[in-house]
Amino acid sequence: MYSFFLGKKRIFVLLIFLATVLGAEGYYFHFHTTPKVMYQTPQEADVYVRFMMEAYDTIDTNFWIKPGGFAQFSSLELPQLFQLAVQKEGSTATLSAVTRTGTAALLADALATATSTRAKQSFALKTLETVLYALQPVGRSSLLSKQEEIAFRQEVANVNPSNDLYGNLGLEKGATLAEVAQAYEEKKTEIENATSSEIKAQLPNVEYAHQVLTNSDQKVLYDTSLVEPSVFPHVFGATLYLSFNKIAPTTLQEFGRAVYNASTTVGLESMILDMRGNIGGALDFTPAFLGLFIGNNQYAFDLYHQGDTNVERTTLSTFPELSRYKEIAILTDHMTQSTAEVTAAALKRLRIARVVGTTTRGWGSVENTYSLKTTIGPTTSYALLLVNSLTLRDDQQPIEQNGVVPDVDIGTTNWQSQLNSYFASASLVRTVSSRITQPPLR
Repeated sequence: MYSFFLGKKRIFVLLIFLATVLGAEGYYFHFHTTPKVMYQTPQEADVYVRFMMEAYDTIDTNFWIKPGGFAQFSSLELPQLFQLAVQKEGSTATLSAVTRTGTAALLADALATATSTRAKQSFALKTLETVLYALQPVGRSSLLSKQEEIAFRQEVANVNPSNDLYGNLGLEKGATLAEVAQAYEEKKTEIENATSSEIKAQLPNVEYAHQVLTNSDQKVLYDTSLVEPSVFPHVFGATLYLSFNKIAPTTLQEFGRAVYNASTTVGLESMILDMRGNIGGALDFTPAFLGLFIGNNQYAFDLYHQGDTNVERTTLSTFPELSRYKEIAILTDHMTQSTAEVTAAALKRLRIARVVGTTTRGWGSVENTYSLKTTIGPTTSYALLLVNSLTLRDDQQPIEQNGVVPDVDIGTTNWQSQLNSYFASASLVRTVSSRITQPPLR
């Protein structure tokens, strides 16, 4: 009898043990197994298709032309651009439908002939490069590696790591103002006494390094972040002349400092903003800059994006030190572009300033970078540089391909007499007349 109950007890314990173990395993299986990843199309289970389709979706969402509206701007739709791109790589795969699904199938078919991981990676990168290059405006969008994206950001920030201003003077970084002045004199004498044309060609770089590093404000910027100046102030009679070689994150600060420093100069009443050769920069400069003249939250300009016109408003309050400048001239040429163009167009529309020079370049696109999460190699990641919007000028026409037309076109025979029709300041007319035929001052 005892052994019978003991046997039943053992069976009962065993059953409880098995139930516990199986329950625990079921719990682990239910909560800890990796869920099956679902993609929009079966083809995107392949990482290379997924990489290209992530780029497809990024373009679809962020590019300035609305999907389905590419023909309006003399362009093929995005799936058709992908078809041309794979054909360029030698594939005979065809597009079954001008849709996202059709594009994924096209890319999978094209990749089926790739014989190695390297071949697949090369195909994916070259296909995207071709598609991006073909987007309107042609050549403006591109595929950036992580290193190229960093270089792009540095260019926007006006940082040039290869240009060592201290090195140009034979100094270590952080040398004092006195050491900079002494090194400049020694270097200048050495160059002037040299017979080699190669050595003499170094003089502009030496003079520029001296100019930057002997200005205490500019020196601090360069020492802390390698940012070079973008605004160069000069005074001609009653006119404050400001040359902008590009739009950098520090440009607004440099402009404000130049105007403030000039506030103690007696008799200034007019201003010149020389934007010739200005390649532009970050667009947030323009709403902030305009605010210094007309106040915060005022209409600044419009951006065109996927069929919509989006209003941009000013972001800063008025700068009292600007009130003394009753007349302002903006100097432009065929290389004034991007943010410099939209700034000139806005100042012209608001009648804050008059534009003198030639029609600007017509580079009216706003670009931004968009990182891709999908990776196809162990050493780098990629981002898309895309045209997100187009800027509109004072007559609501795109600046792209049109440019900003000056009030006074120096290509006309009587341009100098036209200056008197726009400006009452003799100092301003005289300075514009003399400076417009010379390179921008630095």
